[in-house]
Amino acid sequence: MKAQHQTVQIDGSVASNNEDALHGVPAVGSLEQRLVDSFKTLYQRLNAETIGSGLIESVYDENMHFEDSFHQIDGREAFVAYCESLYENVQQIDFVFHEQWIKPGQAMLTWTMTYRHPRLKRGKDIAVQGASHLRFDDKITFHQDFFDGGQLLYEQIPVLGTLIQGLKKRMA
Repeated sequence: MKAQHQTVQIDGSVASNNEDALHGVPAVGSLEQRLVDSFKTLYQRLNAETIGSGLIESVYDENMHFEDSFHQIDGREAFVAYCESLYENVQQIDFVFHEQWIKPGQAMLTWTMTYRHPRLKRGKDIAVQGASHLRFDDKITFHQDFFDGGQLLYEQIPVLGTLIQGLKKRMA
């Protein structure tokens, strides 16, 4: 007899499938799904005031590794310090998650981050599309973000942004 499972489809609907149809997709309520949900909740709640609240510690393993276009960080303690410095001057930040792919021990999520920093883009909102690759056991052990560093930072600096946007137009 084949085991019955439920899985969340990319559009958020729940489908019931047998083991053969799942092809390794974790069932709803699985550790993988709970970790992905906790990750999304963390980034929807994280701000300068909540960094020290234990949110990060509840999701990330003590020996986690983080990397993005600008940083490589080893250890949760160093990651918390990085987040503290990152969120120190951000006036507002919001994550909207779009799609997710979950496999045993890992997941990939796409997102849009909208943030506001007083020294970038004259304090106006900046939206950046990105994706996060996660690996986990009981907690997240590896987190790599993929995004356009120019869109996130360089294009938002007054003189440098104009130069980069001009270069992009010439290369198109």
